[in-house]
Amino acid sequence: MKLLQQAQGGQGLGQLAAQLGLDQSTANQLTQMLAPAIGSAAKQRAQQGGIENVLDALRGEDQAPMFEDAEAAASPQGQAQGMAFLEQLMGGRQEAEGLAQEAAQRAGVDMTKVSQFLPALAAMAQGGLQKQMPDSQIDGLMQAFSGGGQASSGGLMGMIGGLLGGSSKGEAGGPDMSNLLKMFDEDGDGSPLDDILGKFMR
Repeated sequence: MKLLQQAQGGQGLGQLAAQLGLDQSTANQLTQMLAPAIGSAAKQRAQQGGIENVLDALRGEDQAPMFEDAEAAASPQGQAQGMAFLEQLMGGRQEAEGLAQEAAQRAGVDMTKVSQFLPALAAMAQGGLQKQMPDSQIDGLMQAFSGGGQASSGGLMGMIGGLLGGSSKGEAGGPDMSNLLKMFDEDGDGSPLDDILGKFMR
């Protein structure tokens, strides 16, 4: 949520709402549910052993414009990119659409609008996360998680340790994921949809 509030100098969410024909109040209500839910889904996927899938979903520096340009995020291409991101996190299109339907019901908003807003919002979030974690860092993390990194304070594992909070290895001997997971849920309070999120993930 904090990341999205920074988009386009603080104007991104309002511009995204305008692109999709939503009033600001409705867009804010949906964002307060959906943005933390996206982060929680990424966090759960990582904790369930799918960290490589989450990192792979963030790869692609051409995604950054989705964070910087609401029109790009709201475009058919942007929505398709966002839906692909959601499918990787949730486990499939049906699961992502289930999350949108639940949000629409809770907010009292037409499902058609939410089915456009959710993937556009996901594309914007994906772009913002990608700006924070360039492909070079993602590639290093992927190599480390697959066992290809070398535990050297001045090499790849040293870089990963700095990125993930100063420790190159976690309790199980792999990279420490604590700061990476925190990035997905910065304030730690999750989403109003957390209570049913597991229902829509596989």
